[in-house]
Amino acid sequence: MKQISLVIQYDGTNYRGWQRQPNAPTLQGLIEEALCKITGRATALTGAGRTDSGVHALGQCASFSTEGSLPPEIFQRALNAMLPCDIRVISAEYVPDGFHCRYSARRKRYFYVILNSFPASPFIYRYVWDIKHTLDVGAMRNASECLVGRHDFKSFCATDTDVKNTVREIFSLLIEALPALSFMGTEIKGNFIIITIEADGFLRHMVRNIVGTIVDTGRGKTHTGAIEEILYAKDRRKAGMTAPGRGLFLDKVFY
Repeated sequence: MKQISLVIQYDGTNYRGWQRQPNAPTLQGLIEEALCKITGRATALTGAGRTDSGVHALGQCASFSTEGSLPPEIFQRALNAMLPCDIRVISAEYVPDGFHCRYSARRKRYFYVILNSFPASPFIYRYVWDIKHTLDVGAMRNASECLVGRHDFKSFCATDTDVKNTVREIFSLLIEALPALSFMGTEIKGNFIIITIEADGFLRHMVRNIVGTIVDTGRGKTHTGAIEEILYAKDRRKAGMTAPGRGLFLDKVFY
C-alpha cells in the first residue's frame, strides 16, 4: 500500500466546504469520486483542514492510499482532467507510512481579505468581505495583539462542535492595509485589509470568528481591550460575528 499526498487549490464559492456531505457538492466528495473512477475502488481522502462553505485554498494538503502502480504524476494529470476548473491539483508525491495530512502538520496559515469603503471589482467580489464602514486598522492591530501565544480559544470556536480541547497556539497575527492587489499583471485598486494568522491548529470557525471580532474593534463597536476580555471569558456569545466564508483562504500547511 502506497500513500500519495496532493496539494490542491480551489475556489470554494460553489461548494459546501471541504468535508463530504450527503446531497451537497463538497471538495472531498468530488475528489473522492474522481479517485474512485481512476482506481476502480472507493478511495478515502484525508484533508489537512476542513474548510467551511465558500472558503478558498491556495495550499490545501490531502492524502490517500493506493494499492495500484500509478505514480503520483499520473494521478495529478487524471484528477485535473476530471475535476471542475475551480479545483486544481498543483502537485502530487509519495509520502512515507505514518504520514497524516492533519496530524502531521506542524502549523497552518490562513489569510482573510477585507475590502473597506471602496467599490468591489467584479473580478474579486467573491473573494473579499466588502465592508462599507471605514475601519480603524491601528485599533484592530492593537486589540488583536493579545491573541498571539498559547491560549484557550473557546470564545472563538463554533458552538456546534464536539471538540474537547480548545487550546491552540497562534504564532503570528498580521494585519496589513494595502492600496491595491496584484491581478494578472495589473493592479486592482481598493482599500484592502489582509489579516494573516499562523497557528499550530485551528478550531471550527476560529479564524472567521476572530476576524469578525477584530472588525468590531475597527468599527468602534468595542474598545481595544475587549478582545482580551473575550478571550479569557471562554464564551462564544461574548465574541463578534462569524465573518463570511468568501474572504478566507487556507494559504499553506507546514510539515
